[in-house]
Amino acid sequence: MWTLHEVDGQDAQLLDAYVEAANTVVVDTWGVTDFCRNAREVAGSLRDQQYELKWRRVALDEVGTAVGYAALNLPLQDNTHTGYLEVGTIPAARRRGIGSALYDEVLAAAKAQGRTKVTTSTDQTVEPPAGVNTLAASTGEGRVAADDAPVRFVTSRGWQLEQVERRSVLDVPLDPEILAKHRAAAEQVAGDEYRVVTWTDHCPEEWLDQFAILQTRMSTDVPTGGLDWGEEAWDGPRVRAREAEFADRGLGYLTAAAEHIPTGTLAGYTSFLVVPHTDEYVHQHDTLVIREHRGRRLGMLLKAANLQRLPQELPNVRRIGTWNAEENAPMLAINIDLGFRPAGGAGEWQLDLV
Repeated sequence: MWTLHEVDGQDAQLLDAYVEAANTVVVDTWGVTDFCRNAREVAGSLRDQQYELKWRRVALDEVGTAVGYAALNLPLQDNTHTGYLEVGTIPAARRRGIGSALYDEVLAAAKAQGRTKVTTSTDQTVEPPAGVNTLAASTGEGRVAADDAPVRFVTSRGWQLEQVERRSVLDVPLDPEILAKHRAAAEQVAGDEYRVVTWTDHCPEEWLDQFAILQTRMSTDVPTGGLDWGEEAWDGPRVRAREAEFADRGLGYLTAAAEHIPTGTLAGYTSFLVVPHTDEYVHQHDTLVIREHRGRRLGMLLKAANLQRLPQELPNVRRIGTWNAEENAPMLAINIDLGFRPAGGAGEWQLDLV
């Protein structure tokens, strides 16, 4: 027998149980701890509900062991018609109805908040080759295995595969000479109108409004496949709120941005998200060059510049992981040139609730 419990970050035992269940599922899926989270990170996220309503549940068996979890994030300012959900059951407790019960409860919570669509992801450690028993995204790029258990779970409940993302991993440190050549070649194409500016954790006040514009453009200028996701309105206070949340969660944030010197505006940025549970792995977070400035190798310039910071600022990092839509050929090409290798990915799914 098992029971479902609300996790709000106030009860330490329930918080620890939620983290244990989620991390067990992550390690079972990926075989590594790169995506694990600790209690501080989860609690800090739950404390910040200004722009998203965050709903969490954990399933406990009769002796109090965590056997499953569910998460739901509902935007409160933009895209208030949708939300993102996640459900997982530890391997030893599967096929007992726990995942279905968690799914039913999280879906009911989304409906109760008036959402008409929800999205979710199914992870895969390798993308299957084209052929039988595969499903292609609505974009025509990327596939998932139709007989994977998570895929069967969502397809049997009416979800549609709208995008496939590729996960890529880069082993570091890179040869400094090779990295310098990448940067120099990109700088030659970019010309004298651009320069790189960098910061850690806290955006300088002089760039705050410009960085907010880039966050807004991140929601409109990157591929979203068939997912129903509209513009996010960012301003300086929203950027500062996220910085405060990251600090509360123990996350670090290393950013490199490209200034367009003639206009004094930012043309793009890239960032590393530094996680608190390990010093050997960082997430390559957002990378964006806005449409008006594409074709000048700014993406490579920014990534190379940020990579050059790692040996001094994060000397213990050995792996960088990133995610890109399979249809985002230009960014995938930059990653391949830098040495990123494919390391699985995820199907991005959407469900209509009306």
